[in-house]
Amino acid sequence: MHTSEIALTEERLFDTKEMTLNMGPQHPSTHGVLRVVLKLDGETVVDVDCDIGYLHRGVEKIAENRTYPMITPYFDRLDYIAAASNDLVYVETVEKLMGLEVPKRAQYMRIIMTELNRISSHLLWLGTHAIDLGAFTVFLYAFREREEILKIFENYCGARLTLHMWRIGGLQWDAYPGFEEQVKAFCDTFPDRVTEYETLLSENRIWLGRTVGIGVISAEDAINMGLTGPALRGSGVYYDVRKKMPYEAYDEMEFDVPLGENGDTYDRYLVRMEEMRQSHRIIVQALEKFKQTEGQPIMGKVPKAIKPPAGEIYHSVEGPKGELGIYLVSDGSPKPYRLRIRPPSFVNLQSLRQMCIGHLVADVVAVIGTLDIVLGEIDR
Repeated sequence: MHTSEIALTEERLFDTKEMTLNMGPQHPSTHGVLRVVLKLDGETVVDVDCDIGYLHRGVEKIAENRTYPMITPYFDRLDYIAAASNDLVYVETVEKLMGLEVPKRAQYMRIIMTELNRISSHLLWLGTHAIDLGAFTVFLYAFREREEILKIFENYCGARLTLHMWRIGGLQWDAYPGFEEQVKAFCDTFPDRVTEYETLLSENRIWLGRTVGIGVISAEDAINMGLTGPALRGSGVYYDVRKKMPYEAYDEMEFDVPLGENGDTYDRYLVRMEEMRQSHRIIVQALEKFKQTEGQPIMGKVPKAIKPPAGEIYHSVEGPKGELGIYLVSDGSPKPYRLRIRPPSFVNLQSLRQMCIGHLVADVVAVIGTLDIVLGEIDR
């Protein structure tokens, strides 16, 4: 073939400026069955579209056909990495609508377990995020501590992931023998473990290269998009449901809300690392208060038939991913008239497009990881 013909052929082959690429739904870095359609100019992302719904199970519609106590286990399957928070927001919403008072002992147990669950969720995020960006050792370290938390869950309720620990009005079970000692043993070692993670990553030049300046979102844009949790606080916005609208006994706990400055992937990493330390701090305080309630009831006065009065309510808690809320409408029957979930992963995912445009394909992996999404609550 003549040289000019070769040049003409290459021009026809490569004269396109944009290419469409599917990332997922069978892709390990999408953290679930998420299909991300990328429009690329070479390796640079020029547009992003998220295709969700592969895991849809219709939980909200199912809830309209179940009695209030029967609904609780379905919430375990939303953000299945943080089942304690999911169940908590549901039972609290029903309790609030019915005007039920939960005993202090039950409140402290709920705080201990949900903060342990927050740490376990962040540890799974840390391990998988690190693997996505090429750091394998951190994954092993993070799962070492997560396993100790899951042992506590298993000893308490028999499950490690889909926990179903709470009941409307309080708890079904009190603490098992050795519970306080096991939680304390974890708390004694955990701060040093977090320091180990940071020693591996925080000043690692490869980690810095993959996270600093990647997926930047300003405080104004984060607020306008409705971001919550570490995704919002990484941009420097002070908003934590535990502080702004305290529930359970969080108003008795002393803890700080870590904030970022630049709104990039590295800042969101630092926020979550500090959040684990603050959760540890909360657990230590709640455990001391829990010890002081020995012998007190774990269940409030709950009618045999759960029938909230006709009305509507919105209630939210601070989940590991952000604000997790429920809008509940009751018609006075044993089943909800309407139940609507406000999942943080679903809302936070809409920022993916803005965070990715202008970056490389490899950076999309980092941005998906920094949002810490779980498709169970996106598709619900």
